[in-house]
Amino acid sequence: MKFIFITFIFITINVYALPQAIESFIKKSTIPKKDMSIYIKEVGHKGKIVAAVNQNASKTPASVIKVMSTYAALLKLGFDYRFPTKFYTTGRLSNGILDGDIYIKGFGDPTLKSKDLVTISKELKAKGIKRITGNIIIDRSFFRVSSKNNSGFDEHTYSPYNAMPDAMMYNERISTICVIPKQNDVRKKEVDGSYQVINKIKAVNKPCKGRYSWTGFKINKNEVIPKVIVQGQISKHCGQQNICKVITKPYLSFYYALKETLKKQGITVDGNMRLRKVPQSAKLLYTHHSQPLEKIISTTAKKSNNLYARHLLLFLGAKIYGAPSTVSKGRRAVEHILKKNRALSGGLLSIDNGSGLSRTAKLSAKMLVNMLDAAYIKYGERWMDTLSIAGVDGTINKRFRGTVVKNRAWMKTGTLKRTKNIGGYVRSVTGQLYEVVILVQSRRGNWRASQLQNDILTWLVKYKG
Repeated sequence: MKFIFITFIFITINVYALPQAIESFIKKSTIPKKDMSIYIKEVGHKGKIVAAVNQNASKTPASVIKVMSTYAALLKLGFDYRFPTKFYTTGRLSNGILDGDIYIKGFGDPTLKSKDLVTISKELKAKGIKRITGNIIIDRSFFRVSSKNNSGFDEHTYSPYNAMPDAMMYNERISTICVIPKQNDVRKKEVDGSYQVINKIKAVNKPCKGRYSWTGFKINKNEVIPKVIVQGQISKHCGQQNICKVITKPYLSFYYALKETLKKQGITVDGNMRLRKVPQSAKLLYTHHSQPLEKIISTTAKKSNNLYARHLLLFLGAKIYGAPSTVSKGRRAVEHILKKNRALSGGLLSIDNGSGLSRTAKLSAKMLVNMLDAAYIKYGERWMDTLSIAGVDGTINKRFRGTVVKNRAWMKTGTLKRTKNIGGYVRSVTGQLYEVVILVQSRRGNWRASQLQNDILTWLVKYKG
């Protein structure tokens, strides 16, 4: 007798009914479903799934990728962490004279700005320093990054969002040139010998509008010291205008501004700037600290600050895998931290540089929802408030103003050419909190994607389950 054994394999396929309202919104948008990845669920590991469309499809995240780095930074460092910038010397201080060099080591603080130099200078003055006989030596070895000033992602080469990272960051690598039409004057906002400004403007007696309301400029980087030529006709009735561009090296701008601020505090520096690592024999003079990480990640998410996001990724790379950090170390560090904390699942993640200014970065709607779920469960509304609040602040401060969504959505947006994304949390009128991710890559127009997202979020606020 022969026995025949038949094995039955049961495959469970999760099929989620799409609410009729969302079906209607998609149809109205005329965007094909294949161009989108949508996932909406109640907060919590066992939260009910409200809608799912290609939730596992890999899409270009644009700036929504920033939340991966901000959450990883929060997990590793905590809300209250502050980036250090350390000041050392190898010299001897006697009678107000520091006989030797002063070393400054940058650890990638992305927030270091002009106002911090007054505090730093006063602290050094309080040490009894009146004169430094040596050089100001800058150690930027904590990051190993490109020597380029700009990412070159698009044609807006000198725009602040294209700024490249550096361990010794200053003013977000932005140089500010002030145009004062009434005086027919063009000047640098700060003392900075690392670039030149050439004034070729002509103030005219015309109304301040149209072609006479703004000046043109061009940057000549073929010389050792870059030249910024400000030119064109401008109405003398216009007020002061600022040109804010990425022109030079942040550590050079920092050096010139620090030297000038020290001078104002009565501290002279005999030497010049050098780039070198801090020797082991150096003695710590002072440590300057940044604002808390909570504010930094909030700025990163709310204002979609590319430079901050890149610095967070690089800093985590150094923390996990040691300095000097690289983009590769940073990517691995973010993934390591998220996986370790069970915040990364649901597909393949490609972070690239962490800012979203990339076509190679990839994630799915479900993956992002899983991370948002983990973040809310761990940190609650304190984490949620680091995102842009609908109709209140950040990138969606105007988008939902005067609508039912105002104060009921906490989101991160992401926009590139043919890419329009949004992801975060929505609280309905019943008090239920949802995680929502809508990723759209389509030739049908970003405005259509934006309207689709607005329709879905508005419907979800009113949704009663």
